Amino acid sequence: MTYTIHSRNFEIGEKTRTKIEERVKKLEKLFPSNAHPVIGIALEKSSYTAEITLMIAKRIVRAEMSDIDMMAALDKACETIEKQIVRYKGRMRIKMRKNGAFKAEYDSIPINEEDLLSDETNEIHIEKNKKFELRPMDPEEAVMQMELLDHTFFVFMNDETSEVNVVYKRKNGTYGLIEPDNR
Repeated sequence: MTYTIHSRNFEIGEKTRTKIEERVKKLEKLFPSNAHPVIGIALEKSSYTAEITLMIAKRIVRAEMSDIDMMAALDKACETIEKQIVRYKGRMRIKMRKNGAFKAEYDSIPINEEDLLSDETNEIHIEKNKKFELRPMDPEEAVMQMELLDHTFFVFMNDETSEVNVVYKRKNGTYGLIEPDNR
């Protein structure tokens, strides 16, 4: 399995790169054989942020953790990824029982059945359903509306592209824009 490891605000040496690969290699039992994990390590102020991203069966799995120790941050991210994959596999098992079309996706994730949580903990419960009018506006106006509502995201119709977009507040206080990729 090949790993992509990149750093921000510092350089990663070969010994550190090897240690990172060894830590993430423990998760290989959870990845499909064709998975390609991307590991990012960033040094921000006095702490390290480790981010692991990979594609599993048409889904993106991502974990980001911070700690003053780089390897501790990486270990936390690996632990989070492991929990996410186990939970996802359990949810796919439930969907497969209801709809056989999910069998191929379920079978593509190598994980022991005994590691799965019980069906009750894997059930997704949508507590509230809202409908609202999509108004045409530009992204800046959408950010202002999001702030007025005191939400962390806002769905709107982009007046330039006539497509549904989402603006959201990032952890570092900046804003992000999600646009559809209609390839």
